[in-house]
Amino acid sequence: MSTPLKLNKPLVSVEWLFENKSAPNLVILDATLPKVGQQQSASSKIEGIKNALFFDIKNIFSDTSAPFPNTAVTPDVFEQEVRKLGINQDDALVIYDRHGVYSSPRAWWLFKTMGFDNVAVLNGGFPEWIKAGYASEALIEYNGALGNFKSSYNSNALFDYKKVLEVLSDSKKIIIDARSSDRFKGTSPEPREGLRSGHIPNSKNLPFTELIDDGKLISQTELIQKFDHLIDKESDLIFSCGSGITACILALGAEVAGYKNLAVYDGSWTEWGSLHQLPIESD
Repeated sequence: MSTPLKLNKPLVSVEWLFENKSAPNLVILDATLPKVGQQQSASSKIEGIKNALFFDIKNIFSDTSAPFPNTAVTPDVFEQEVRKLGINQDDALVIYDRHGVYSSPRAWWLFKTMGFDNVAVLNGGFPEWIKAGYASEALIEYNGALGNFKSSYNSNALFDYKKVLEVLSDSKKIIIDARSSDRFKGTSPEPREGLRSGHIPNSKNLPFTELIDDGKLISQTELIQKFDHLIDKESDLIFSCGSGITACILALGAEVAGYKNLAVYDGSWTEWGSLHQLPIESD
């Protein structure tokens, strides 16, 4: 039997995954979320990496009763639903999506938030897997025994608007917004009706698209340059976006670049822009 995998970095290549696909504790998750305007496909009809399971961010791993989209579920619900996928505490998780690198970092961050670190994102996702000539098949539906996954919630990993308000005047805590520069500046309207335009006071802008090249995360050297241009290594970073998805791309990039003390503002601009008592800036 081959040695169980231990993932010591947050990003793996398709070549690495292919070489390690027979590891006894490997679980591959498809965490595809439709982009704005796209429809969610039925998982039974989805082609994916062999033996991959569907990690349903939209319907299972978001609180569908919450007022804002993509709100994280409670640790208890997360634990219960992950166990239904047969995932155990000693598993190694590799997460991909069918856009390249888009929604997979959200699933990666949720696992990190729940205290699980043996997890990585597949760089380039399913498109890169196919480009490399590796085989695909329909996603399987797990029907085996429950896993023994245990949530150990890190309350510092996910912020709500109250925690963001508390750090607005702290120069060592930097909010970085992953939206486009036009949305950040307030010169383009928000896609969600009723939202104010602009950004959180004192926040900085790093569009997530600047971290992606042809569906893959840019190199560690390039990531370091992107972040070092905005902040210093001692800063605590809080990432925001439209609804908590692409902020996690920045979190992934920052971790690859060597930053620590990272958090994601879960409600992001959908929440902040909806609450008229909260301050905003625009350029």
